[in-house]
Amino acid sequence: MDHFQYRDGILHVEDIPLPRIAEEVGTPVYVYSRATLERHAQTFRDGLKDVPKKHLAFAIKCNPNLGVLRVLARQGYGADVVSGGELERALAAGMAAEDIVFSGVGKTRAELALGLDRGIGQFNIEHEPEGIALAEIAVQKEMTARAVLRVNPDVDAGTHAKISTGKADNKFGVGIDVAPEIFGRLAGLPGLQLRGVALHIGSQLTSLAPLEAAFERVGRLVADLRAAGHSITHVDLGGGLGVRYREGDNPPTPAEYGAMVARVTKDWDVTLMFEPGRVIAGNTGVLLTEVLWVKPGATNPFVVVDAAMNDLTRPALYDAHHDFDAVKRSGDTMTASIVGPVCETGDTFARDREIDTVAPGDLAVFRTAGAYGATMASTYNSRSLVPEVLVDGDRYAIVADRIAAKTIMAAERVPDWLD
Repeated sequence: MDHFQYRDGILHVEDIPLPRIAEEVGTPVYVYSRATLERHAQTFRDGLKDVPKKHLAFAIKCNPNLGVLRVLARQGYGADVVSGGELERALAAGMAAEDIVFSGVGKTRAELALGLDRGIGQFNIEHEPEGIALAEIAVQKEMTARAVLRVNPDVDAGTHAKISTGKADNKFGVGIDVAPEIFGRLAGLPGLQLRGVALHIGSQLTSLAPLEAAFERVGRLVADLRAAGHSITHVDLGGGLGVRYREGDNPPTPAEYGAMVARVTKDWDVTLMFEPGRVIAGNTGVLLTEVLWVKPGATNPFVVVDAAMNDLTRPALYDAHHDFDAVKRSGDTMTASIVGPVCETGDTFARDREIDTVAPGDLAVFRTAGAYGATMASTYNSRSLVPEVLVDGDRYAIVADRIAAKTIMAAERVPDWLD
């Protein structure tokens, strides 16, 4: 459930009609619902009611807006970060340092030092040299780094290849077959408190089967590590639950996921860590856009909107589907391709899709745009960086400004020798 509903034929976000935001802020613009964000955060937590010891860390990469993060901090969520910049964002949003988990395959020594200096709760070590480097830095600082070893369970998540992370040929983690020996070597290093293992097999998962298979493999690894004399107190199960993007999508619910986790891990006696992202933020946002032109095509017309692939890159990058709805519906439909102004054929949101009938000047939304939307935006074609709005009942705030091309150009320099 979300809080984007039609009232008297006009799409509202909570109690605000979207045409008001378009008029006052302009388009394109991302619009988020605080009520939906809070509801999804609570629903995910409720789904894990049968897990006795747990830690929830929102995957900041999917939506790093400070306003969004502040809402989740107030819901008791920590942060899963993959860069020093995300770490600083989490702290700026009010998330406690001890609730921050630092993931990511390419942490620099400077980022490892930053995590130690900020007192974060856990490092997810991706490979042995990283663990050695972390231990060395911790010893130099006379500190101890709390960490887990990320393993690759070699399970196909059944999702898009570009967001699958748990197969043997993916870049993440260490092979589960060599994990015990790597764990043993790292566990003996001074400066390192290696307290468990982590995994994450992919994003936008629509079946629990690959997750259950991966968890079972990790459960056996935990037993083997304990048999070798290691203390295992934490297991990070990652994230990846999918959301509904189109009619017919039926991803697992947090309750179904939680029941599976509780069953598979009932004998582990560890604190389970979770890194939900899309399942929290996906349906909390839309990308509001204006129709510029309806251009005749060879078979069906092109609906040209003022949003583009630089604002919402998922369709161009992943061939992803986002529902496209008119803000004011007439009841009529048309078949058209939806495209943006960027000078690439790849700037196509949908091909030959049945949509609400629209005309130039009409407003429309791309649904389920709260995750991997604004965070992946760029200024390609020297377009402005898209703004973001957070709605709370009958009020809203601009939580990220529209950054004009002129402002971005002001940060560039022409060297003297070109004058």
